[in-house]
Amino acid sequence: MPLLGPADPLPHVPRRVLVAGNAGSGKSTLCLRIAGLRDLPSVELDSLYWGPQWTPRPEFAGEVAALAREDRWVTEYQYKAARPALLARADTVVWLDHPFPTVVGRLVFRTVRRRAARAELWNGNQESPLWSVFTDSEHILRWGPRSYRRNRARVLALVDDVVVVRLRGQWQVERWLSGPLASVGEERAR
Repeated sequence: MPLLGPADPLPHVPRRVLVAGNAGSGKSTLCLRIAGLRDLPSVELDSLYWGPQWTPRPEFAGEVAALAREDRWVTEYQYKAARPALLARADTVVWLDHPFPTVVGRLVFRTVRRRAARAELWNGNQESPLWSVFTDSEHILRWGPRSYRRNRARVLALVDDVVVVRLRGQWQVERWLSGPLASVGEERAR
């Protein structure tokens, strides 16, 4: 399948959509926007994975398998254990391939905002204290930038298997949402 851009028409009406991208790229936000435009259920994988006190939930694999079997959904392309089941059923991958400075800036802003507000994330969890970025090698502000190249390679490897829409920058996201995604299926309805 070809790698599609923000103005390319979609070859089908998306029913099972994965949103790929680095931590901080806007995957969860885009999932919600796609869900709203295409009337798809949206499931945030972090809410299935993380239990109280940042412990992985044992039900995660079973819940992901059940989600993958559904006819319609949108979710993030993340978690090594979840990717195969979801990819096997996905008909579209939307890749947020934002430039590195954009991703890091968004990740820092999001993390600081959540920590300052003491926002509850999933199952009572909150962002780690900001000072722990210096002591915890897995802190999101260290892990996110480290995974940038690896995530890009992972998504590029999918191009032969599924429709991949590559969006580089917020203006491309907006163009795709208001253009190809909003109009797909309209010509068939006429």
